[in-house]
Amino acid sequence: MTNTIPSRLGKYDVLSEINRGSMGIVYFGHDPYLDRDVAIKVALAEQLADPEMGDRYRKMFFNEAHTAGRLTHPNIIGIYDAGVDGETCYIVMEYVEGGATLKQYTRPETLLPIEKVVEIVFKCAKALDYAHKQGVIHRDIKPTNILVTQDLDVKIGDFSIAHLTKLDSTETMPMGMIGSPRYMSPEQVSEDYLTNHTDIFSLGIIIYELLTGRHPFYAENFSRLVQKILNEHPPKLAEFRSGVPPELEAIVNKALAKDRNERYQMGVELAADLSRAFNTLLDTPADQLTAEEQFIAAKRLDFFQGFPDSEIWEIVRAGNWQEYAPADEIIIEGEIDDSFYIIVDGEVTVRKGGRELRALSTGDCFGEMGYLAKTKRTATIIANARTSLMKVNSTVISQVSLNCQVRFLKVFLRTLIQRLSMTTELVSQDAD
Repeated sequence: MTNTIPSRLGKYDVLSEINRGSMGIVYFGHDPYLDRDVAIKVALAEQLADPEMGDRYRKMFFNEAHTAGRLTHPNIIGIYDAGVDGETCYIVMEYVEGGATLKQYTRPETLLPIEKVVEIVFKCAKALDYAHKQGVIHRDIKPTNILVTQDLDVKIGDFSIAHLTKLDSTETMPMGMIGSPRYMSPEQVSEDYLTNHTDIFSLGIIIYELLTGRHPFYAENFSRLVQKILNEHPPKLAEFRSGVPPELEAIVNKALAKDRNERYQMGVELAADLSRAFNTLLDTPADQLTAEEQFIAAKRLDFFQGFPDSEIWEIVRAGNWQEYAPADEIIIEGEIDDSFYIIVDGEVTVRKGGRELRALSTGDCFGEMGYLAKTKRTATIIANARTSLMKVNSTVISQVSLNCQVRFLKVFLRTLIQRLSMTTELVSQDAD
């Protein structure tokens, strides 16, 4: 294998080597026309030249561009271009600065805090849900195919063996045993038809590893591994790590169900359960109100006027109740959060750049721009007194009934318009 680095491929400058793998060599490059850094994956020349497997390897290599190239998601590595320069096949993709694979956090000595694991897997589940809805099954979800940035954002990559299904059909093609054995689903090791559920199972294995530093189906040889994947349930998470809440145990068990019909049917369902578990981990359960008390408190708020009781119950069960003491920071300017908050009782201050903008009290809402656009928070929210909030996010709301979603969205948009009008008026006053 040659170590010579090409100086240029197509219109792209090649600067240095990043990594080598079974599917190719990845270089750090630059697009001089768009003035952006890129990663360039180059096919292995000796694999292309193989008289028996060369054509299959070439097809698999460009399959990544064909499948991932149709995906645009913040947690999936973007594909920009693909081509052939002379005898060199290459794919140009998004460069993830400082990115390392998720593998580094699956060892017992380097495990992340539980809430960070939940956050990472939540993003992966949302990304897979998006890919599946576009008709793309990854089929090789494993820690080394997921990049993690320095601030723990994630990027799923390597769609070289991904399968593109017909968008109007759930039928998929059997392709033999393909993928990485340690992360295969029961249907993969059985060489059965594959659906999006196979990626859910693989992600379940990753959750287990990130939480415990141990593989759920550890075996010393391939045949024993297959038997465990097909027939045995993994040890409980608590056997390897204390403090794992029961909610996460249930989530992992559902993701790793042997029967794909008993697994999460879509990634958004897994993400919704992870979101609820995340809230359980972080929130302060001060007064532990009963569900009935939460319903009564929510029903008297202006936000829920016009909602039938059944839909208020849906929101109460889907949302998360939070209690804050005076001076507690609820939202911090610059952080990324997709949650929307309704003040059930109490008062908060909106502060931007050290300047107090306004006070909000019982029945008011905040966080609408983060909920809508998932952008960085533009202000800090601080509790003025003991404050009770209902916290909801888009993933959780997507699980309630359609009528409830529509009614919630109408009130949400009305609130957003009112808030934008108030902001415009404040800006006008400052200008005067």
